[in-house]
Amino acid sequence: MPPFDIAILTTGDELLSGEISDSNTRTVAEILSTYGYRLRCSLSVPDQEKEIVAALQYLMSHVQFIIVTGGLGSTGDDRTARAAARALGQPLVVNDVALELIREWFAQRNFSMEPNNERQALLPQLAQPLKNPLGTAPGFRLQHRNGCELFFLPGVPAEMQAMFKQSVFPVLQQKMPNVSPRQQRTFKLFGLSEPKIDQLIPYQQLPAGVDVAFALDFPLVLLKLKATGKDAASSLDQAEALVLNKLGDYVIAKNGETPEGNVSKLLSNAGLTLSLAESCTGGLLSAMLTSQPGASAFLERAGVTYADSAKQDWLNVPALLLQQHGAVSENCARAMASGLRQNTRTDLSLAITGIAGPGGGTAEKPVGTVFISLASASGVHVKRYTFSGDRNQIQRMSATMALEWLRRFTLQQMEK
Repeated sequence: MPPFDIAILTTGDELLSGEISDSNTRTVAEILSTYGYRLRCSLSVPDQEKEIVAALQYLMSHVQFIIVTGGLGSTGDDRTARAAARALGQPLVVNDVALELIREWFAQRNFSMEPNNERQALLPQLAQPLKNPLGTAPGFRLQHRNGCELFFLPGVPAEMQAMFKQSVFPVLQQKMPNVSPRQQRTFKLFGLSEPKIDQLIPYQQLPAGVDVAFALDFPLVLLKLKATGKDAASSLDQAEALVLNKLGDYVIAKNGETPEGNVSKLLSNAGLTLSLAESCTGGLLSAMLTSQPGASAFLERAGVTYADSAKQDWLNVPALLLQQHGAVSENCARAMASGLRQNTRTDLSLAITGIAGPGGGTAEKPVGTVFISLASASGVHVKRYTFSGDRNQIQRMSATMALEWLRRFTLQQMEK
């Protein structure tokens, strides 16, 4: 068995039916990788005792640590504790410590404890209960005769994460004290495809020990630089300088930053005011910007001018223009932005109009046709785009492209 291999086993019919996504594996993997630990594999099985037993038996023969989530509740489909007892050849018994933890949880909150909650204290005979600070179900810890350590946690993400940090991760650090934490720099790029970005990376010049990885967070491409060891920080500094030299113009955010957060800071620092008129994006751009604290420093107003009547009443778009060119047109986008700026007197007014689909497209203006317009003291600029994807993707691409317009315009103004 390779030393210090870690696996995660998630249980639940809903994970395999697509009803909910498996966020627990992602959470555990992110915490582990940040500190230099390796998650060798992950498995998901249904709420069936035999399936859980089979998965446990397989993993116990291949890894040293197993983190199990789910199936510790008080209902009949919570079968993880019974499966664990069967897999390790132990009887299922009422654990007095676990039962007291459950009673304390209810007593501290003045809640009435139901008889079914006592089932959560039925654990394998040699289990060590783990306190759950956020829920009723205690976790537990077991050790197989071959030395494999098993940790059983609830499936509720908040409970699982709290218990993992409190009761599991400290044990891993104690058992594996010499693991070098991984350091990482993440660059969020917009406007280039993944293959094009890959072509521009100066791989031959990167310091030894720096690894490159890609991920997608539509419509962004995430470029990750990773390194471990005592020289990791300096190596990543060198790699970052090389990457920014080639790709800096397309980096819309780094590490924990967001595009909307960066644009909000730029607008605030530049002292620019903004107004928005959204049609096909339905207020998505406004929601992204107002999710940032302090948005009132730059955002004067925003409106979803969806119907032609709204474009006429709020933005002074002429009815004749709409009749001749349509709401999805360069003329309409220009009129929306200029009309909004006349009414608001903001430094910048941005308008979006388009066809997000799935219907409404024509040969001349297919689904994905979007016009973005920005009005400022220097004039009104308009551009047509043809985005691909489903309705949600077209809307998100449109809003992100509008953020990119604001980012580049503000940077240019600050350089003057």
